[in-house]
Amino acid sequence: MQLTPFHLAICVRDLSEARAFYGVKLGFPEGRSSDEWIDFNMFGHQLVTHLNPLIGKNGKMPSNSNSVDGHGVPIPHFGVVLSFDDWYNFSNTVRGAIDTFVIEPYIRFAGEVGEQGTMFFEDPSGNFLEFKAFKNIASELFEK
Repeated sequence: MQLTPFHLAICVRDLSEARAFYGVKLGFPEGRSSDEWIDFNMFGHQLVTHLNPLIGKNGKMPSNSNSVDGHGVPIPHFGVVLSFDDWYNFSNTVRGAIDTFVIEPYIRFAGEVGEQGTMFFEDPSGNFLEFKAFKNIASELFEK
């Protein structure tokens, strides 16, 4: 099956804040937009931030966490699986842009099946993002 881009629409509390975070801090190119939403190119995938006034200017999306490899992994979360080179480059970029990581960039399950680079951080509206990498995405992504 050919891998195709996903489309993900998320709620944000403020579009200017979302534009500053996704467009400026993370460097995702902006696509179409309106007074109620903005499209971003997230590594070739379509991320759409939709204004949700129910969140409120200081509010955040509700979340929880599960323990994985000794870390509290926030749920829900979303992100992209990258090559290791792209993951290292992106992690270096976001280290200068993200004030607080939920989980700092590190290698999870080192030396085991499923070894991966991972990092978690939160956008201003409380949406959690994970960016991860495998040495061989095609063979390792779903390996048990």
